[in-house]
Amino acid sequence: MMDLNSLRQFLVVARLEHLSRAADELRVAQPSLSRTIARMERDLGTPLFDRGGRLRLNAAGRLFRAHVERALGELEAGRRAVAESISEGAGSARMASETFLTLTGPLAAYKRAHPSVELELHWSPSEDMARLLRARHVDLCVSSQPIHAEGAETVRLFDEEVGVAVPLDHPLAGRTSLSIHELADQPFVTAPQGHWLRRLLDRLFAARGLVPRIVCESDEHGAIADLIGAGLGIGLVPAFARRKGEHVPAAWIPVDSPDCRRTVTLSWDTGSHLTAAARQLRTTLIDWDWNQDRGAGEGEDP
Repeated sequence: MMDLNSLRQFLVVARLEHLSRAADELRVAQPSLSRTIARMERDLGTPLFDRGGRLRLNAAGRLFRAHVERALGELEAGRRAVAESISEGAGSARMASETFLTLTGPLAAYKRAHPSVELELHWSPSEDMARLLRARHVDLCVSSQPIHAEGAETVRLFDEEVGVAVPLDHPLAGRTSLSIHELADQPFVTAPQGHWLRRLLDRLFAARGLVPRIVCESDEHGAIADLIGAGLGIGLVPAFARRKGEHVPAAWIPVDSPDCRRTVTLSWDTGSHLTAAARQLRTTLIDWDWNQDRGAGEGEDP
């Protein structure tokens, strides 16, 4: 018989695909955790992991993980629903996003309007958001890439141009637009694999039979802008971020390509009970006048 603790332990092992690291995170002995997984596999009648060298979640394990995440998520949703029904408090709202730079305006307005709400913000790459929604770990997700999750509903928040930032003394700094072919031999400072910025860069180059020359990867937007300003390379920068961020000595130049854009969306699981606080946050984000933020700072450097 599988208990809740065993199922939670399985999810950690499935996420890390490493028994000793999972045992450290769970603060249990590795032999005990190994026995828990082995017992679970006996109960199910099939291995959940491939053990040829490194531990790998197999097809049966991925199928089981999805159901376990949904089941534990339902229990958590039930707990929050009961807590909301018997409490006179403001409740809580949980949101995941790839970046919060573009969300500071509506989030500040939301907290001013609902100061007692417990607002939880989680950074997450978009590829993890379907799992977070399915497992009820978050109520809402804001993403610059599509979220492929069964039962998820998505609305567009805003669409914006993505340009190229170059150092002020760069030979291309005076240009009013640039083509991808003109950027083919340039050194790029960009985000790691999986991030929407990197995917956009790779997609733009691949469509033209090119491969970008990447000299630095960073998952910090501020670091990318600083490295560009310091002359280490050039990089893609969304219009919103270059106006909302700190001043960096770099020129922002439009790219002569209609697909050099990003669309920011808001998603939630239609089968999940959203707390009143989460519904209010969803309304704030959907109704927010994104043009007021995008209109500020026109003509400034990134």
